[in-house]
Amino acid sequence: MSAPDSQYSTTPYAGGNQPAPATGSTPGRGLGIAGFVLAFFGPAALIGLILSIVGLVQSRRAGRSNGFAIAGIIISALVLLAVIGLVIIGAIAASQVAETCQQLGPGSHVKDGITYTCS
Repeated sequence: MSAPDSQYSTTPYAGGNQPAPATGSTPGRGLGIAGFVLAFFGPAALIGLILSIVGLVQSRRAGRSNGFAIAGIIISALVLLAVIGLVIIGAIAASQVAETCQQLGPGSHVKDGITYTCS
């Protein structure tokens, strides 16, 4: 048997093109992403808000940042405010239509250029 050539090493080459070792997952990141996605879907924004808050709390306990959770909280809050505002506007409009129909009685009526069909 011959001795190994000195130019070949038994140690693998650890050149500069190697990826960095994984540092582990960020706790709460998945919840933050899920909350961020749900934030854009109207009433589901409430679930998105909850998931984002839980994800942010988990990340902070681990000493990590979680941008998706923060964005999910902000967007969910804005969407929920918009949904609540639209529900209030819809309720006011429905009560005004009901009041107008009560005054006009059953049938089809035109008042101020708006056609009301009351039953």
